[in-house]
Amino acid sequence: MKCLFVSARSCTVLLDEQGDYYAKTPRTLKLNGELLPEENRSVASLYGLWPDTEYTLESWLNGEKEAEIAFHTEKEVVSLNVKRFGAKGDKAHDDTAALQAAILSCPAGGRVLIPKGEYLTGPLFLKSHITVEFKEGAALYLKTEREQFPILPGMTRTTDEEGEYLLGSWEGNPLDSFASFITGIGVEDVKLIGPGVLDGQGNVGDWWVNPKIKRIAYRPRMFYLKDCKDITMQGIAVRNSPAWNLHPTFSEYLSFLNVRIEAPAVSPNTDGFDPESCKHVRMYGTVFSVGDDCIALKAGKIYTGMKYHTPCEDIEIAWCCMLDGHGGVTVGSEMAGGVKHVHIHHCYMRGNDRGLRVKTRRGRGKYAVIDDIVFSDVKMEGVRCPMVVNAMYFCDPDGRTEYVQSREPQIVDDTTPTVGSIRFERVDAENCEACAGYVLGLPERPARSITLKDCRFTFNPDGKAMVPAMAANVEECMNRGVVAYYVDQLTLDNVTMEGVQGERVTTTEVKTISDCE
Repeated sequence: MKCLFVSARSCTVLLDEQGDYYAKTPRTLKLNGELLPEENRSVASLYGLWPDTEYTLESWLNGEKEAEIAFHTEKEVVSLNVKRFGAKGDKAHDDTAALQAAILSCPAGGRVLIPKGEYLTGPLFLKSHITVEFKEGAALYLKTEREQFPILPGMTRTTDEEGEYLLGSWEGNPLDSFASFITGIGVEDVKLIGPGVLDGQGNVGDWWVNPKIKRIAYRPRMFYLKDCKDITMQGIAVRNSPAWNLHPTFSEYLSFLNVRIEAPAVSPNTDGFDPESCKHVRMYGTVFSVGDDCIALKAGKIYTGMKYHTPCEDIEIAWCCMLDGHGGVTVGSEMAGGVKHVHIHHCYMRGNDRGLRVKTRRGRGKYAVIDDIVFSDVKMEGVRCPMVVNAMYFCDPDGRTEYVQSREPQIVDDTTPTVGSIRFERVDAENCEACAGYVLGLPERPARSITLKDCRFTFNPDGKAMVPAMAANVEECMNRGVVAYYVDQLTLDNVTMEGVQGERVTTTEVKTISDCE
């Protein structure tokens, strides 16, 4: 047992390091001797604690004490109840001003308390060194009238006309966007703790109608950070986002613990978690069920990637659950600044179209380096295609052009991306349909190293064929093994496939192949 996070009123602990989202065996917990409800998750959070207090947490397994840890909650200067600022919490009154006043009035080390109730609000902005607590039964509902939303300008020239100030962001570009439900600009040391609810009401507004069309500005996210540091979100349920859910950019030291992210399967572009050009990020114990990729690691499209070349790096995603969604965990495709040093482990995926995805394309540029990506200890059930590496992703208006999609070698220049080392270790995928894995590198710059180690794949005999990689001229696959194009080194080490039709490995222009069954 390990303590992952402590605030003045809550904590998060790791109970089962070897579990996925669910612990291998449920635990009984005792807090200062008081029996708590049985816990079946690997990562669990406790709420309702008292500030500046010593606690002892015991974990009991099969009637015997397994582990014990002690932790001390943080001090708290003051607690400000939003209802004292005039918030009604009846879902009829506009509580925006009252909620924002409480946040802006809170001193460093203080808490903004949102008690049980239904609060109708517009976008809210954070300030540094505070905690915002959403109590159980507290639900905030985002207004739906876009005319009432403030706009974050995408780019503003600095006064000397030599620099620029970026605020709004849309799919990797600095574009005018509506302020998000919760927005942080240049703030640090902020905690948002649950177990309350943020509901974006995308299902009742018109955000999901013509979703790619700019109307006044581009769609807001649920949680947006720009140039922030030391931010934690714990235990909050995030529902019905107008667009992407959690979208931190150019920020560092971020933690997301026991969050629940939900959107209908048909909701457009409701990615769960899209850290963009961020570093030192951890996502533990979170469950996703969304209308697009559950997680997508990004680093800008062409402009911000080439100008700032700030990678997304030092990312850990663990003990999470990905239900539905187009992809479980995706790298790219807006990653012109690069993505590196990523570890996804001990996760559970069910019903995704594709499980573990890497996406890039010609034009992302010389800083678009994807390297040192490790996917390990991932359990999949009914994921149609467990693994895809695609360097010809056909996104963007020019995505289907001859330059992007050509299978003939192009000139290697400043527009050419790089796929380095990608490892899949101890991936256990049951009832696959398309293929175990599909790799499409670039003929002029093949993927450097693709490794599958200690993996197992079983195939659904009643499955349907599908196109595994979103690129031109990709063949439909059904119950195939590993299909690879344009790779320097392809390694299979102790990889088993049950029910595969045809060859285990089919390759085109793969320089070195090692298959040790």
